[in-house]
This record gives sequence, structure tokens and C-alpha cells, in this order.
Amino acid sequence: MTQIELAKAIYDVAHITGTFLLRSGATSNEYFDKYLFEARPLLLQEIAKQLSELLPNDVEVLAGLELGGVPIATAVSLHTGIVASFVRKKAKDYGTCKIAEGAELKGKKIVIVEDVVTSGGQVVLSAKDLREHGAEILCAVCVIDRESGGKEALAKEGIELKPLFTMSQLKEAAGV
Repeated sequence: MTQIELAKAIYDVAHITGTFLLRSGATSNEYFDKYLFEARPLLLQEIAKQLSELLPNDVEVLAGLELGGVPIATAVSLHTGIVASFVRKKAKDYGTCKIAEGAELKGKKIVIVEDVVTSGGQVVLSAKDLREHGAEILCAVCVIDRESGGKEALAKEGIELKPLFTMSQLKEAAGV
């Protein structure tokens, strides 16, 4: 599947219209329901293949953010053989009480994996937690950058955002 074909497939499957409150607090008249593309094995497999091309050569751990980044990190891990860690929004207060489950992060070169980035707020918060636990963040990758300030917010934290697609690219591929 070409990148344009994948962009069109994601748009066709996951783009919905209406009135939506985003995590950032903003309201939008369109929404990409990430679970609609994450739940389709062949689409997720192709996303993993193409997203893996954005990874730096020296990445040691893929850090998938709760919840939408977890299936993407898992799919990329399966495609590349790079181990994964699953990052919670806050540490559990029982069991292991960890902020991240899976591969060890301390002293590792990691890439943060997210599904959709809007303002970048959750990636910034998670990056702070990951750094406090000794991880070296190489960059962040996502499937969709909504082009709503996320890339800039991450840059202020010294993190490059590498999206597979921007909102503009998805719309262009869909002919919208």
C-alpha cells in the first residue's frame, strides 16, 4: 500500500463529523476516531510498517502512551522487533505501582508512540514522567498530527514530532 493509499484508507475509516470536545479542551467539528483504524488488523499492520520508517536507528524501546498509543507501539514492535513499554497517564496505586509497564526504560533511548496529537499536552506530560524515570527521548511519532500546536509544544520540550500524516495530508489524500 502506498502512503497516499494508507492516508485515504485512514481518512475513510476514521474521519467522522459532528461536535467533539478534544482532550486539549478545544471543540472540533471533525474527529479521527483512532479506534476505528487501530481495530483493523490489515490497516494497523500497514500503519506499523510505514511508521517504523520514521524511527531513528538507535531506538531501544517504543513507549506507547495509554490508551491509543499502546496498540500502535505493539504493532510497530511486532514489525521491527524493538521491545515496547506501555506508559500510563498516572502510576497505579497497587501492584507494581509503575508509570510504565513492559520493557525497562532507565538508561534507554526511547521513542514515544502516540495515535493522534492535537496540542501535544499528553505527550509533554508523559515525556516528563519518562525522563524522571531515566529514559532518553529520541523523538515522538504519531499516526496523525492534527496541526493544532502539538509539534510546536513538543519542540519547546526538545522533542521532535514525526507524524506519519498531518491532518492536511489525510484530507488531500481523501480529496477533501
